[in-house]
Amino acid sequence: MREFDVAVVGAGPAGSAAALAACRAGARVLLLDRADFPRDKVCGDGIAAEAITVLDGLGVQGVTDGYPAVESLRLVGPRGSAVARPLPRVAHTVPRRVFDERLVRAAVAAGAELRKHTVRAVRATGSSVTIDGRWRAGVLIGADGAGSVVRRALGFAVNPPGHLAVALRGYTRTANTSEQIIVTTRARWPAYAWEFPLGDGTANVGYGEVLRGAPLSRAYLVERLRHLLPGREPSDLRGHHLPLSTHRPPPARGRVLLAGDALSLINPFTGEGIFYAVLSGALAGEVAAAGGKRVAERYGRALRHRLGRHLRHSGLAASLTRQSWVVDAAVAAAARDGEVFDRMVELGLGDGVFDLRTIGRIASRLGRRHPAAP
Repeated sequence: MREFDVAVVGAGPAGSAAALAACRAGARVLLLDRADFPRDKVCGDGIAAEAITVLDGLGVQGVTDGYPAVESLRLVGPRGSAVARPLPRVAHTVPRRVFDERLVRAAVAAGAELRKHTVRAVRATGSSVTIDGRWRAGVLIGADGAGSVVRRALGFAVNPPGHLAVALRGYTRTANTSEQIIVTTRARWPAYAWEFPLGDGTANVGYGEVLRGAPLSRAYLVERLRHLLPGREPSDLRGHHLPLSTHRPPPARGRVLLAGDALSLINPFTGEGIFYAVLSGALAGEVAAAGGKRVAERYGRALRHRLGRHLRHSGLAASLTRQSWVVDAAVAAAARDGEVFDRMVELGLGDGVFDLRTIGRIASRLGRRHPAAP
């Protein structure tokens, strides 16, 4: 049985970031994934500037090369309010088959040992964690996505209805080259469609909504996408689940840590998960490399320090915006005030929080409206 300081299950953004951080701290790292790279991953492909900042800190360069900056965002509220403004920091749209390949190769270049393997059994003892009876590590990081095997091994169930979304994604031709488009709808709110241009005449388009218990058919998701984004004829349509950050399991138990989607780190407003993934992965890798003693406590403390306030604000905002007309008031406030727009973007794509000015501007818009019962 081979031994490592740190083993990482899942080589997506969270796992590759974890492996990178652990290698940079001098750890011997095993990186396991069931797929060969490059491989496709169902996603909106949007890469926020905050995610690039985290990767810069890990010494990763060039992950967006070949994909031009997306400079602005157009947001349509559930009841028709709209705003279009420049993003506070430019974003990119990079297909996950490209983005993830670049990250995993950076992890390997940093010293991680990459193995294709489907993990089935994780057994933790007081001093180590064993994976399928083949590898032993001082600390294990589960970064294996929404259906995480590691999460199940810890005894944590999947997110319940109301805290789990489903989305359908495809690619289409477009004349749009520099604007993210998000069109929300009050039908089965919260729900929205998106168009994120790659800059080469194509765009990632999709539709998603929060599940409430009953499964949603592919035909229904396609119909909603075409209704909200008429004229698009996407190909390569695939669906996936998004465990929202409004219902997260404990981040660690013993010598096993969770990161990214396995920790339900998906923004409840935008479905953004790449920034959360690389940040939580980097924190997990750094903490794990320091050894297994009290590693769960140290990782929990690091997450709270870095994301705690933001997650409290995003959770509160998710609760407040269960009524679609509240979102329209926020969109209207953002249309009138660029600082409100920037705050909303930072809350949806990064680690931003709502300040008193933003709350006051939205409350003012709410006070001017007398909506019918939703």
